Amino acid sequence: MKNAHLSRTVPILLFLLPASGSFAQGKPDAGWPNYGNDRGGTRYSPAAQIDRSNVGQLKVAWTFRTGALPHDEELDKKAAFEATAILVDSKLFLSTPYDHVIALNAETGAKLWEFDPKLELPYGASEVTSRGVSAWRDSHAKAGAPCALRVFIGTLDARLIALDGATGKPCRDFGSDGEIDLTTGVRLRDPGDYQVTSAPAIFKDLIITGSSLGDNRAVTVERGIVRAFDVRTGNLRWTWDPIAPWAYQTSPRTGAGNAWSTISVDAEHDLVFIPTGSASPDYFGGFRKGDNKWANSVVALRASTGEFVWGFQVVHHDLWDYDVACQPTLFTWKGGTLAVATRTSGAEKRYPRRRGLADAAGVNDFAGSGKIIARGRLGERR
Repeated sequence: MKNAHLSRTVPILLFLLPASGSFAQGKPDAGWPNYGNDRGGTRYSPAAQIDRSNVGQLKVAWTFRTGALPHDEELDKKAAFEATAILVDSKLFLSTPYDHVIALNAETGAKLWEFDPKLELPYGASEVTSRGVSAWRDSHAKAGAPCALRVFIGTLDARLIALDGATGKPCRDFGSDGEIDLTTGVRLRDPGDYQVTSAPAIFKDLIITGSSLGDNRAVTVERGIVRAFDVRTGNLRWTWDPIAPWAYQTSPRTGAGNAWSTISVDAEHDLVFIPTGSASPDYFGGFRKGDNKWANSVVALRASTGEFVWGFQVVHHDLWDYDVACQPTLFTWKGGTLAVATRTSGAEKRYPRRRGLADAAGVNDFAGSGKIIARGRLGERR
């Protein structure tokens, strides 16, 4: 992952288009409720007010400065502002490189609240960034009830925190006073090297998260497990480990294969798609013989249980740190086939995968096949 040098504050800009009869009365759009707008990561929006004919008329409507970097000078050198804000209920929710969560009035840019997680990084941090937050609405909660809208963030010191979307206060019924310690059960080696830097995924009443970790510092690093927790209580519901159990029995042992990027969700078919990174260590494979499945892969799991459905390994026995770095994008292929496309950070390939097939009558048992339906470099037409 790349680091970037930033100034002491990070400005956020919203551009406003001067009103005209052709678009000023348009209906409000549905917001941007997830990192990739929809949970399948298409980043598609039906909003049509801004197009090629009027984009040149955009003017700055407001500027908000996060004041994101008042911290340790050495850590600030690593800091990168990579967050994609989400838009829910006319509020923008975003995170800073040090995991402050901020809620803004989307129309005016006024700060509604800010949450400071009070990170504990006595040994530094492998990465200093956050790509965003996730939001979940409790359909059973009464209007105005505490934590009816929950905002989740994974932190640099490996916590999963649930916040009240209205106030920014922790949801005390989640985990221990609003947070979960994610270092439990991961074979923690180096505090500060096991982190969460991407927004968690949400499926029904589950919050699903991977991890970010430095995977070239040793042979035996932390387990790259993906876990699902109950969104209300924080109770662990399932765990999936990308590294086969036997690999932990060898000496020296491997680790990682973690999902540091964004996980995609197909709620209709009870699937989550996990992009995984390389096994440890990155650049030497002598201690981890074989293909190292399911590192460097796109893996489909049953979202409700964590059961393995299928996997496609992009790089066998990776020696070049070719993580699957992008959120898998779910889309409809020719003839209605549902597919998932992704790429590696180094190989720069596109691998559309078949999510599964259903006949005209509908098939209840949807078990995506994982068969390749096309290959190509980014930008090629298929």
